[in-house]
Amino acid sequence: WHAKGEYLVSVCDTQRVASQVTIHHIRKRLSQQPITFRTNLRVQCVLFHPKKPILFVATKQQVSVYHLLKQTRMRRLKATARWISSMALHSKGDNLVIGSYDRRVAWFDLDMSDRPWKTFRYHDRAVRRVDFHPRYPLMATCADDGVVHIFHARVFDDFAKDPFLVPVKVLKGHTTTTDGLGVLDCVFHPTQPWIFSAGADGRLQLYQNIP
Repeated sequence: WHAKGEYLVSVCDTQRVASQVTIHHIRKRLSQQPITFRTNLRVQCVLFHPKKPILFVATKQQVSVYHLLKQTRMRRLKATARWISSMALHSKGDNLVIGSYDRRVAWFDLDMSDRPWKTFRYHDRAVRRVDFHPRYPLMATCADDGVVHIFHARVFDDFAKDPFLVPVKVLKGHTTTTDGLGVLDCVFHPTQPWIFSAGADGRLQLYQNIP
């Protein structure tokens, strides 16, 4: 969803490569496909910028940034991951985090470079999901090792200051299944310091007051 609630973007795994990403205008009941892809690129996930007409599109090993009004690609972020699984954008819109199936999490400072500001590995298996809290300085990652990591992640208005990132808590409420799957998704509550996690073990967990 777009932050204003009027637009929805969807991704479809289809043989028609140009039809992978569709943007829907809910109020006008219109849908369009403004982005054209090469035949060898498969979209993994997409994100709206919270304030600008910009769309982030992640394929297997890179993230492309598109200007929706001009319908052109503005830049390309070069990830160190072998296979991107998810991405999250900070509420200010200038920091992006991606997770990958090769256990990596990469943080991009979009005001600095097209390459990661920092890459780290806290998980033993594939990272399934990354997320920022919309109000609190919190970031979360979850993976097939059955663990959710919580980070204190503060972004400063001063461009000369690097983001401040510190691990604060490890949540172990899920068990790994026999086929190697763990926590498949996690998402923060929009206003409270809570996080929900969904596991392949069939459990949906709620953790409260996590800072």
